[in-house]
Amino acid sequence: MKRALFIAVPIAIAAGWLSSCSGQPIAKTYDLTREQLQNPESCKSCHENHYNEWSGSMHAYASDDPIFRALNKKMLRDTSGANPTFCVQCHAPVAVREGATKDGNNLDQLPVSMRGVTCYFCHSVDAVLGTHNNPLQLASDGKMRAAISDPTENKAHPSAYSTLHDRDDVESAKLCGACHDIVSPLGAHVERTYSEWQSSLFANPQLGKQLACGKCHTEGRSDVAANAPGVGLRTVHDHKMAGVDVALTPFAQSTEQHAAVQVNLNTTITTKMCVRPGRLGTNVEITIDNGFVGHGWPSGAMPDRRAWLEVDASLLGATTFSSGKVAAAQSVKDVQTSDWLVLGDSDYTTDKKLTHRLWEIASYDSSQLSVPVTSDPQDPRFYHSITKVYEVVGDVDKVTMAVHIRPVDFDVVDELIASGDLGAAIRDKIQTFTLQNTVLEWTSSKGFGCVK
Repeated sequence: MKRALFIAVPIAIAAGWLSSCSGQPIAKTYDLTREQLQNPESCKSCHENHYNEWSGSMHAYASDDPIFRALNKKMLRDTSGANPTFCVQCHAPVAVREGATKDGNNLDQLPVSMRGVTCYFCHSVDAVLGTHNNPLQLASDGKMRAAISDPTENKAHPSAYSTLHDRDDVESAKLCGACHDIVSPLGAHVERTYSEWQSSLFANPQLGKQLACGKCHTEGRSDVAANAPGVGLRTVHDHKMAGVDVALTPFAQSTEQHAAVQVNLNTTITTKMCVRPGRLGTNVEITIDNGFVGHGWPSGAMPDRRAWLEVDASLLGATTFSSGKVAAAQSVKDVQTSDWLVLGDSDYTTDKKLTHRLWEIASYDSSQLSVPVTSDPQDPRFYHSITKVYEVVGDVDKVTMAVHIRPVDFDVVDELIASGDLGAAIRDKIQTFTLQNTVLEWTSSKGFGCVK
């Protein structure tokens, strides 16, 4: 049975709360106005757990994110406002559609109902009209759509089942994907998570392994969909929607969101390290594999992202070889050398100058772990790993490795600080995550061989 989240009532309508949440058959008149439906606070009374999870999500943070604010400000200045809604159409979609903002410069003056990616915005979608840059169509009937096939009747709002909101239906990938693919004004596909998924085995019906975005990013659990009498247990879904980004300023549920991101990252890729005798002394062979992620890795805002491999070899406690060591406040691009394994995009303007400004990207080169495309090991596309061999001079008795990722790196931040669009204090908030299942150690006591 297809189920998810539905009933909502405003805190302000105290007199109607019990009838709205009673779960009993009632006349089909609804208490919430369209304006009230747009306010996430209206959902909190009945959907407290989901509201709390969402309140710390990057959807809720989308309009407050200082990196977005700074990039949007710089874009408007650099382009003389040529593409005023390019950023804000995804970061404050209701505000754009309601005419509450033209360019995102007035977000601080807008009510919470107009900021971020809200409950109303996602649960009102009734059609997806494209593949990128937020081509979502919102219904005008006031129905809150989700995955419940038999929603409990209520006085708060009408409800409807939708395949677009059902994590068990592959159609739901369209709802997520069309906002998580971005094409620049110059035609470069700068964010490609949805198209990566579309090419994967998880989107291929012939392979029988179809999994939509929600299977990984909105974990299911047994709970009530609303805090109300008569509402029974259903499969409801985590609304933290953890990926890799986290809040950089004080924000609700930030500790919980950070922990969820770490858990998500810990199981994204697999690694193996083999240490063997080599021509110069010792060979260290490392394989990193994207066997289980439904898109390339890393993915998303690739002009800002950096993931890299760190390897250290030592003998009697003294380091004899090191690659990928980055200080806490250093940009990867500033210190990397040719022997490093770094995953991310290099983006270019029309005259082939390096840039990470989305609005001026005309082309890119990508270094990324490819998405699983087939389950047939005889097919060359089956392989979705990278293997790198390091030749270490002399003997070693210890080798360690780890994979790290920064959602946004310091080269992006430093440019925005220098231009006056971002406060310098944000620099201290930039996060570096270490994928815990990639932290491996080999010692000579184990003999030459592999660890994973």
